[in-house]
Amino acid sequence: MSINPQALVNSLAKIGANVEIGAFCVIESDVVIGDGCRLESNVTIKQGVVIGKDNHIGTGVVIGGRPQHTAVKGVCGTVWIGDHNVFRENVTVHRAIKESDATVIGHNNYLMVNAHVAHDCKVGNDNVLVNNVMLGGHVQVGNRVNLGGAVGVHQFCRIGSLAMVGGLARVIQDVPPFVTVDGLTGRICGLNQIGLRRSGRTTEEIRILKEVYRLVFRSGLTWKEILKKLEDNYSIGPGAEMTQFLSATKRGIVSERHSVGRAPLRLLEDDNANENNEEEEIRTIRVNVG
Repeated sequence: MSINPQALVNSLAKIGANVEIGAFCVIESDVVIGDGCRLESNVTIKQGVVIGKDNHIGTGVVIGGRPQHTAVKGVCGTVWIGDHNVFRENVTVHRAIKESDATVIGHNNYLMVNAHVAHDCKVGNDNVLVNNVMLGGHVQVGNRVNLGGAVGVHQFCRIGSLAMVGGLARVIQDVPPFVTVDGLTGRICGLNQIGLRRSGRTTEEIRILKEVYRLVFRSGLTWKEILKKLEDNYSIGPGAEMTQFLSATKRGIVSERHSVGRAPLRLLEDDNANENNEEEEIRTIRVNVG
């Protein structure tokens, strides 16, 4: 164990073997830090936090802050963090609202600069949260999810496994597993095929997921009819995770991005050859804008 003499570590905190704690860190009581963790300078670990082994916690990170919620009174919940996570500079993670609940972050996640995980969130394994990602309260994130820079996720939304959400997207409904969300529109624009291949999904499995995608987003069926067909045809196998996810949605799901087709665009043409200084000619052309 290596603790910088300028760090403040409460005597009631439980610090594992081979832990490094940098200058100006503050470790409060009722904290557990597992073996092999490395805390850079100015890290604050507040009460009610349990951290697993081999986590790298960057400068200015605050884990265990009280929930940003007006209903919080008295003792609040805890934070549970697994193994092999990276928290880059100024990441914040808040405790759950109720004493019996926990904010949970699993294993092998990479949280980049200034990312925020609010109270009662449940984050799975192998996820990447890019700079300035904001997870509202009670958000659930599956496994192998990639959230681009400055993505904002509304409270109580769910992000399915292997989803990829583009930077600056505003997520206000559930994002199903395996899809890509366009950052500009915040709409789904297809399957995350690169992520699926990297995860080891076979060509046949991806083909089945394409069938499921077409059924959900392009069949024209009602929501009740879609769920019935999913349960009848994809309750097991590669489509089962999508079926289970959609069946459990309470907020609805993000819709698919559709091309707006062709539309007239009026352009101003400056005729430099016009010696009589007549009015500039206006011509209308048709362009693809979707």
